[in-house]
Amino acid sequence: MKLKTLFSIIPMVMIVLLASCNKDDDNDNDGLNPVVLSTDPISDEMDVVRNKAISVTFSEAMDESTINSSSFTLKQGTSSIAGDVSYAGVTATFTPSGTLAAAADFTATVTTSVKSSTGRAMEDSHTWTFTTGGSTSGTEVVNLGTSGNYVVLAKTAVNNSGTSEITGDLGLSPAATSYITGFALTNETGYATSDLVTGKIYASDMADPTPTNLTTAVNDMNTAYNDAAGRTAIDFLELGTGNIGGKTLTPGIYKWTNTVTVPSSVTISGNSTDVWIFLIAGDLSVSSSVEVLLSGGAQPGNIFWQVAGEATFGTTSHFEGIILSKTGITFQTGASLNGRALAQTAVVLDATTIVQF
Repeated sequence: MKLKTLFSIIPMVMIVLLASCNKDDDNDNDGLNPVVLSTDPISDEMDVVRNKAISVTFSEAMDESTINSSSFTLKQGTSSIAGDVSYAGVTATFTPSGTLAAAADFTATVTTSVKSSTGRAMEDSHTWTFTTGGSTSGTEVVNLGTSGNYVVLAKTAVNNSGTSEITGDLGLSPAATSYITGFALTNETGYATSDLVTGKIYASDMADPTPTNLTTAVNDMNTAYNDAAGRTAIDFLELGTGNIGGKTLTPGIYKWTNTVTVPSSVTISGNSTDVWIFLIAGDLSVSSSVEVLLSGGAQPGNIFWQVAGEATFGTTSHFEGIILSKTGITFQTGASLNGRALAQTAVVLDATTIVQF
């Protein structure tokens, strides 16, 4: 080819390439239809928590007006699940209106009705399935063993101030009787009594068989704590991001990886055989005057609070359930509990009312 002819062709080629680039620019630089890049939960995922928000991430920015409860759906079998659909960035989220059923299969679908910000629709609907965790037969109670013989059980100290009212037995081990303070004890053989306690008070340095019984009880308390902490069939994860004030808590296993606060009253709702287990990796903090209320026949003896940090109950607050604390339990002035306070360190009372269930 002659050099002159070659130079005459080059400008024409450049014009064609530029035109092609401009065409692509008009179509979001790629000329492709939007696709789903990822979902949460992923397809065929098992043991999905029952308070899960379902999300889908697209390959590009989408037209928010096309993403709604008609184009993004969730079903259990043939039954549609009610929920709210939102969109931000390149991610759409379906938040169920209620709690998903336990151990059930769900199908999520994003239809071709969704469009990109430049008006292109997906070529195919995107459908995926997942299965929730939990148990349809209910949650098993935490076995307290002989630690359940005590309404208050601690390892290092039980300190009281003010006029507390304790119904049930109190135990302390391996610490000795001198670490039980504020009760004006009357010593008996193998136990002590107090006007503040409707029951008996035991410590590791009292007459046999008290030391052996307490050692067994403390070991059982540790076993119960580990049993609760080791539960894996989680129903609800990070509910309220740790703030459960004002919520109604249905039966199941709840888990938080940080502190849980109760700034306003909550309701535990279920029947007399239902079980609740709350797994808290941080502290549990209940504000002053706040109440935990029971409805539907829920029983304090079926409610377990496993707390890795400190459990603190504000002045005149009222709580329900069995507290299994690794770090300590403190009841501020006038706080009350229906259940048990079982701590791997100390229990601190201040004009506290505790009734064993």
